[in-house]
Amino acid sequence: MKSKSPALRWLYEYGVITLGSALYALCFNWFFQPNNISMGGFTGVGQIVNHFFPVLPIGITSIVLNIPLFYIGVRKQGVKLLISSLYAMSMGSLMLDGLAAVYTFSPMEPLLACVYGGVLLGVSMGLMLTVGATTGGTELAARLLKYKLRNLSIGRLCLSIDVAVICCYALTFHSINNALYGIIAMYISSLAMDTVVYGAINAKIAYIISDSSGEIARQLLKMDLGITLLDGKGGFSGDRKQVVLCAFKRSQIAAIKAAVTAIDPNAFIIVCEAHEVLGEGFGAYSPDSL
Repeated sequence: MKSKSPALRWLYEYGVITLGSALYALCFNWFFQPNNISMGGFTGVGQIVNHFFPVLPIGITSIVLNIPLFYIGVRKQGVKLLISSLYAMSMGSLMLDGLAAVYTFSPMEPLLACVYGGVLLGVSMGLMLTVGATTGGTELAARLLKYKLRNLSIGRLCLSIDVAVICCYALTFHSINNALYGIIAMYISSLAMDTVVYGAINAKIAYIISDSSGEIARQLLKMDLGITLLDGKGGFSGDRKQVVLCAFKRSQIAAIKAAVTAIDPNAFIIVCEAHEVLGEGFGAYSPDSL
């Protein structure tokens, strides 16, 4: 949220964190815990500890295990990360234990649990990451690893850590099937998380090849789109051509195709996915970006 008011921005960010924490607690108590499916991360470690020491609540155990990671995180990203993530971790853990205390969900078909639980978990984590917060554990570890492994998405880093925890979970509970369900859930979670974190900035790129490239370029400029003209040469005819390169947001694709085909119905249009676009009208680079 881009707002000139610090108070509104603060309310928005902590509102998103609270929503993400509530979804996190709900998906754990509804889909993961009743079906003995490991959630991975420090919550998964908390499940293992709780198995051997039932007096230790999973949420509180998760908080204690996160302390070293928060120390490293503050040194890397400053106090803002500490405050927002402490709030997210505390809210998530308290909601997790509080919901478990007032209501017990019944087990369901494990495949349904890992699919819907994975989606809900990924959405909850993605929401918090978009405002610079995590519940600690896997997400914070992945965020710190991102400084060294820039080529991997935040979801893939989380998945790698979670799979390691789930393997330990399988050894503890002697349940290969539930561990396999957990890996499915974490994979789905990583996809959902990447969709939430990167989906808003995903864009498309169009390569437009036409004998009317000049007119097409002028029309796209009238639509406030940035374009680049590339020199090209027909492979069969050998004719020199100009290729119009245009980066745009998903919602603009229909208008662009309509504008191009109105000028040249035979125009050759190649539309590609762009994972990320930086520059005017799109995102801006930051060393702390995900």
